[in-house]
Amino acid sequence: MGTGTWWFVAAAGAAWAELLVAAVLLRVRGGEGGTGSAGAVPGPEALALLRGGRRAAVTVALVALHQRGAVAAGRKHTIRANGGPGRIRDPLQLGVHRSLRNALALSALGRRPEARRAVDGLRAELGRAGLLRPPGRRRTALLLLAAAPGTLAAGLLAGARTEDGPGPVLVLAAGGPVLLAALALLRLPPATRAARRLLAELRERHPLPAHRREVTDGHLVQLYVALYGDPALALFLPRFSRDGGLLGRRPSDGG
Repeated sequence: MGTGTWWFVAAAGAAWAELLVAAVLLRVRGGEGGTGSAGAVPGPEALALLRGGRRAAVTVALVALHQRGAVAAGRKHTIRANGGPGRIRDPLQLGVHRSLRNALALSALGRRPEARRAVDGLRAELGRAGLLRPPGRRRTALLLLAAAPGTLAAGLLAGARTEDGPGPVLVLAAGGPVLLAALALLRLPPATRAARRLLAELRERHPLPAHRREVTDGHLVQLYVALYGDPALALFLPRFSRDGGLLGRRPSDGG
């Protein structure tokens, strides 16, 4: 085996090592079998975060605030504060309300420091419960996954500069699996298998009603929005969702 081939083989080994470390970081210990140490079902904002990330969690917080009369739709598809937060103790709802010093679009609201800190705190709780891959470890893993193809390419370039570089068969045999494994790990969602199973069970227990008059409990409305997103917003809060820019499409009815 020539020097160039050794360069490539060594690079492939280093890339596999990066993939292995990334896989270990993405593995959630004890997080694939339940809903956390206490077995409690998370609240609507947490469920929304598991389903759709930061935007979904902030949306559910806005629904809860709107139900209390603390926020309303502003001009040009924005959300504005509609008085004080009252006795709200929920950290995410407080963070969202404090972010509304001026009317903001939903995308901008989710980037405000107060809202971001509240969502990050909720994300950390879900990470400890084994329902989300810990954000810090996930960021490190993604960097390693992005570096693995580069490591492989560096070895290939180093080998190509010699007269006895790796042949195409070896490149495909050693490099192909590295790229496929990196892509597979990159496709892993932030939510764990336990979280996805929990969401599926809750949707089975709480199918979206055909008519909004079937649900009079405000907390249940939040749960439906957490589990279903836009279809639930369009059903229960069409006018607020449309005028506030919460929907990706326009609902057909008003209210």
